[in-house]
Amino acid sequence: MAFDSLAREIDPALPEAGAARVLALAGLHGSLADPLLDTMNFLNEVTVRYPDAVSFAPGRPYEGLFDPERITDYLNAYTDHLRRSGLTEDQVRAVLFQYGRTKGQIHGLIAEALANDEDIRVPPESIVVTVGAQEGMFLTLRALFADPSDALLVSSPCYIGITGAARLLDIPVVPVPEGEAGPDPEAVRAIARRVKAEGRRPRMLYVVPDFANPSGASMPVAARRELLAVAASEDLLIMEDNPYGFFTREIEPRPTLKSLDRDGSVVYLGSFAKTCFPGARLGYTIADQRVLGDGGRESLLADELAKIKSMITVNTPSLSQAVIGGMLLMSGCRLREMNAPAIGFYRDNLLTVLSELERHFPATRRADLGLGWNRPEGGFFTVLTVPFVADETALERSAREYGVLWTPMDAFFVGGGGRHQLRISSSYLARARVEEGIERLAAFIDAESGRVHA
Repeated sequence: MAFDSLAREIDPALPEAGAARVLALAGLHGSLADPLLDTMNFLNEVTVRYPDAVSFAPGRPYEGLFDPERITDYLNAYTDHLRRSGLTEDQVRAVLFQYGRTKGQIHGLIAEALANDEDIRVPPESIVVTVGAQEGMFLTLRALFADPSDALLVSSPCYIGITGAARLLDIPVVPVPEGEAGPDPEAVRAIARRVKAEGRRPRMLYVVPDFANPSGASMPVAARRELLAVAASEDLLIMEDNPYGFFTREIEPRPTLKSLDRDGSVVYLGSFAKTCFPGARLGYTIADQRVLGDGGRESLLADELAKIKSMITVNTPSLSQAVIGGMLLMSGCRLREMNAPAIGFYRDNLLTVLSELERHFPATRRADLGLGWNRPEGGFFTVLTVPFVADETALERSAREYGVLWTPMDAFFVGGGGRHQLRISSSYLARARVEEGIERLAAFIDAESGRVHA
């Protein structure tokens, strides 16, 4: 007799083998009932259901820029580097195959690349190599938000990865409205003071100064300096996220907040997803702030982040670090130069999106429709303002009837907004596919606008 049958014979109340236990959603963490956490799943499901649709939804790099055969070259470059540095074959084997140092192995190479590309000069020990920039967000929030009264300010509309991480950690989020030039520093000051007047502490501002996701907005240099001055005067830390800074359209690269930072206000998040190898899932966090402990013991904030990381991912995969390390070595730790073909590709795609929108909707036509869009100076994203509600229902109709996918903007706004806006990404497609997609999108916009104006 099978064990489960014998057990039920002894106690008939026992459930049959394989019966799933039912858990009440109300008994799980409140974030799991938040629609925010369903956004990415919905987009993924729509993409799967309509595989032939032209997809402007994902903000991922173009796969045609990657060559699988190069991975071996990168690995060889890194292992040769380890041998030249004096490691024995047994030590090289351990570096590649074993659990590694929690803070990461390629922090020195990253520091050199940051100095070359961004004029960010920090000690390698202030860098934590993370599993994507997303882990860096989580580590930073967990370390710095110590009290229920601590609030996170975010430029709104805002990347949902940071608002989602804050929701998982029960950190209250306060929006700072974003214009075409990013968040206004004086608005940041006013909102920080309002939060203080409410008896809370504005602990940190999250901002993407270059070609932000989802808006495509960029901050002028003067505004960056003003924002740093506001942060210093209001005792506000800044989390600077910079995944798109390389991908300018027509302008010279602007200095990062971190390169301008003289007060230790900025925790900097970087990623190799857009510039090197998205599948490696490798990012990094610069946390060079000093932390003073009991008895005068001093450490870097990076050391404190590593303590948290040791309880979450333990370490960042050594093989991913080896591949990225090899890419850094083969580029002379100058990724901006190595990315010249990608920069040109994304620039051309963005210009194609803007020119095709202009071709399908000249000024008089879009004025009649109540249609408009921004003109980003670089990056992956363009935002359209449309006369109809651009929600998930409209997206489903767009995919089913017109074969084109985009992203509703409402999920990116903290506290509501964006219901008449949609985001299109120009990064994922070849130029001919971009042109085809804009043609389909134009047909959809015409039809939806006709419903409104009928």
